[in-house]
Amino acid sequence: MVLILVVILIIGGASLLLSMEKWNNVSSDDRNVIVFEERNHVYGAYQIRKDYNKTVSLIVGGMFVFSLAMFGLKLILDHKSDDSAKNVKLDVTQIDLTPPVDKTEPPPPPPPPPPPMVETIRFVPPVIKDEAQEDEPPPPQEKVAETNVGTTTQEGNGDDVAVPSDGGNGPVEEKAPEIFTVVEQMPEFPGGAGEMMKYIQKNIHYPEIEKEAGITGKCFVKFVVEQDGSISNVEVLKGVAGGPGCDKEAVRVIKSMPKWNIGKQNGRPVRVYFNVPISFRLQ
Repeated sequence: MVLILVVILIIGGASLLLSMEKWNNVSSDDRNVIVFEERNHVYGAYQIRKDYNKTVSLIVGGMFVFSLAMFGLKLILDHKSDDSAKNVKLDVTQIDLTPPVDKTEPPPPPPPPPPPMVETIRFVPPVIKDEAQEDEPPPPQEKVAETNVGTTTQEGNGDDVAVPSDGGNGPVEEKAPEIFTVVEQMPEFPGGAGEMMKYIQKNIHYPEIEKEAGITGKCFVKFVVEQDGSISNVEVLKGVAGGPGCDKEAVRVIKSMPKWNIGKQNGRPVRVYFNVPISFRLQ
């Protein structure tokens, strides 16, 4: 009997606690029914409390969907940004700039023969010595009057040539090293053409004005690889039509390149022309 009473009290207490929990919940349907009994259910706080759980669920779901949409939009924009960074393609094509050989043109004339050797006699100036001893006696005055005076004694071939007024010691203008177009060992970017392509794609920037205007094209850049591998004489052979910014950007990137592996002809370093076409394309 006592056990039955205990069970009844436990069940009653649990029911009471459950009822109190429902009563404390302002969005509970049971509480709304009791509070708004015999009241207007169509208008007022009854509808607000009745739809509270549904409204909160819609707000939370909407925020979740909005967050997913913004995250997806960011991924799409990042993907397009990566594509625009790769819109500059490098087309490495070696152009042969060797001028055509005109077979009808006569061969160049042979070099002029060397000037005839002039007969001279060595003149030894007198030197005062303690002992009257000389390695070679000076020539007689009659011999000096008959021939030219020089630093050595030599036989002439009969044809006299006037001696330059400066004695042949004038300044000699040095000739600039020849620039080759094709050599036995062509210069090369460190690592080869593939590394040059990666370098240009990494450092080149599509000009904003040409990019907004949708200007595309190919710029042919010509330069000289010097004997030490440095780059000089950078110029545009053919630029992008209507896009001077593309030409300037191509020249800037070529000038910024590191030193190349030098070109060689007959085993010696030489200056070599090189050209690189760079394509500007929008995808």
